[in-house]
Amino acid sequence: MRTVDAGTRTVTTGRAAEELRLRRDEFRLAAQLGLVRTVPVGDGERRRVERAEIDRLSAAPDFPEGLRERVRAVGTREAAALLSVTQERFTRLARTGHLSPVRFYLNRYRAVVWMYLAAEVAEFGLSHPALLSGRLPPEVRERLAAHEDSRPRNWRARRLSLLLRAAGDPWSRAAAIASVLHPVHLAEVVGDPYERAHLDRLRPPPQPGHAVSPAAREVTERLALADEPDEVVWHRMSLTLALEEARADSPAPHPGEAQDRTQVPRHPAQPPPLQEPPPSRQPLPPAGPPLVSGSWQAPDPPPAAGPSPVSGPGPAVSPLPEWGPGPDSGPPPAAGPPPASGPPPASGPPPAGTRRSAVPDAPPDSGVPPVPPQRSASGPPPGARGGSPRPRLLDRLLGRAAARAARGRGRKRPTGWP
Repeated sequence: MRTVDAGTRTVTTGRAAEELRLRRDEFRLAAQLGLVRTVPVGDGERRRVERAEIDRLSAAPDFPEGLRERVRAVGTREAAALLSVTQERFTRLARTGHLSPVRFYLNRYRAVVWMYLAAEVAEFGLSHPALLSGRLPPEVRERLAAHEDSRPRNWRARRLSLLLRAAGDPWSRAAAIASVLHPVHLAEVVGDPYERAHLDRLRPPPQPGHAVSPAAREVTERLALADEPDEVVWHRMSLTLALEEARADSPAPHPGEAQDRTQVPRHPAQPPPLQEPPPSRQPLPPAGPPLVSGSWQAPDPPPAAGPSPVSGPGPAVSPLPEWGPGPDSGPPPAAGPPPASGPPPASGPPPAGTRRSAVPDAPPDSGVPPVPPQRSASGPPPGARGGSPRPRLLDRLLGRAAARAARGRGRKRPTGWP
């Protein structure tokens, strides 16, 4: 299909209608009949008219009356007046297929009003004068008795011929034929769902100028589909031949193929950066040993009381002893009475493998068994690390307060004191 760029060589359809002195519906009909050639612009469905085409039509000797007369559409009343017959006789001739409508519309009562070209009506009167007067032929009366109406079928045939003439590739021609078939018949002819989707994308738009109400849309869609058996068979055979030609030209695009061919990214997508796994949570090291290179090293176990160990294989020693009395320690010694005055003597270090409990031991003669120390989830008890119990700390603080009070009483007041 030939396309041109929008520029000075083309004008819009509205501007072309004004320069050709046609109304919008007349210009639309002239474009459908091929009297005014339009060209597509770009990738969309917008069409324009070349300046050379306007100059050609304007240079005709009968312009503009001749062009306007060729696109003049008349209804039943005006057509009957042109033939000098009654409206009933003209309707009978149109129902039996002697005249083909060029378009239709719905009136306010939602009745279909067919329109005919005035030039074709006048030509029919000159070529068939026997049908304008007297009794109708027997075959015409039989078709009327069977309530036959060929106006929708003739309108579809005219519209399809115009669409096929405007199509620019085999798939567009196949889509024009598929537009007159019911979806059930279309699925029987076209078994590939991707081909049906491609034909649906290329489906020609409906006839412009129709009402947008649901009732009018339903009537329009019903008139656009073939309903007679012989007509359906004819269009199915035509679609089969058109599909063979289209498949030989190029296959229908499948999902992803059209996007790969039309939408190629300019910059390839970069892969997402690799995310490192979160660092594993390690237990906090105890206070005392230093950190070397960001890792914690367990301290060496304290030497056991007695002779130094001899090198060689020996029993494994746990680096972190458990809280509470060790396995080698005996019962705790009995606590003696504190002295009457002076600070309490500092207790010596506990034997190896033992820890001092925060709960004082009961005297041996009290008859109460010693309470075993409890392990807390947050660490050892407060008195088990430092070595000084809480009563000694309180005595030290009280002693400091008493010493400060004594120093304050021994000071001399200044001379200027009132």
